[in-house]
Amino acid sequence: MTYENSTSAPASPLVLGAMMFGTRIDEKTSFALLDRFVERGGEWIDTADCYAFWASPDGRGGASERVIGRWLAARPGVRERVRIATKVGAEPLWAGSWPRHRAGLTRRAIHDAFAGSRQRLGVDHVDLLWLHQEDRATPIEETVDAVTYLVATGAVRRVGASNHPAWRVERARAHAVATGSSPIDALQLNATYLRARPGTRPDGVIHPFGLLSDEQRDIAAAYRMETWAYTPLLSGGYDDPAKPIPPVYDHPGTVRRLAALDEVARGTGATRGQVVLAWLVAQGIRPILGGSKLYQLDAALDGVALVLTEEHQARLDVAG
Repeated sequence: MTYENSTSAPASPLVLGAMMFGTRIDEKTSFALLDRFVERGGEWIDTADCYAFWASPDGRGGASERVIGRWLAARPGVRERVRIATKVGAEPLWAGSWPRHRAGLTRRAIHDAFAGSRQRLGVDHVDLLWLHQEDRATPIEETVDAVTYLVATGAVRRVGASNHPAWRVERARAHAVATGSSPIDALQLNATYLRARPGTRPDGVIHPFGLLSDEQRDIAAAYRMETWAYTPLLSGGYDDPAKPIPPVYDHPGTVRRLAALDEVARGTGATRGQVVLAWLVAQGIRPILGGSKLYQLDAALDGVALVLTEEHQARLDVAG
């Protein structure tokens, strides 16, 4: 398959999450998902150097990036049509050492990790490099200086922060501005339509600052930073009876929100999950899909393309 002379579809705001590529999702299926994503106008592919160490036989990450690298090599011209985002900082120092011993965000750790990512991906640059999770043991200024070097060399186009508190993002941005470098311009956090009970976190959110908060939304709005949302569909909980909505969402507000979702879904002919994706896009949030089936990808692409009316939007907002 070649993409050299193919016509691009309108760009989709959906991000294809490649977390399980090469481990729980085999290479053939991964290639099929990547091909369909591009054919339907998808641009952003999200991975990490640590994906997916917990599902890998050797307890180390890198499988996802290697699969994407082989796909890029097998698809002439496709690199010009996609944007690659990867992450550094969360790879275990040795098998079984996570989370106590992980690479972190020192200058050396970032440069070594990124060199490995670029080799596995087979690219000369990545379009967005995420600081995967905060590293309190390293001054944020050292981290900023390390990624500044990568931006200056052209190996990294943009820098984002995943699972960081707002105050450290602010400190990182202030240092970048003061030194004349490019500041963090994107956040990646867990976000969906339902709200978890105060003081709780969904099972998939293992970081203390991984759940999108009002403060993080505020700083993103103030600096016009992109916000990306992981696990926006609760791993199928909105629509799959076999995957119930997690207990952290068990409160009266969820009842009201699900009623609103059902009402809008009936009015649009969409599923609950598709309405959630459309609502996130309307909020200026870019959702990440980590599904393993083509029909899941197609449904998500249809969902982000759904345009909610003002009445539908107001109904969803009022329920919240």
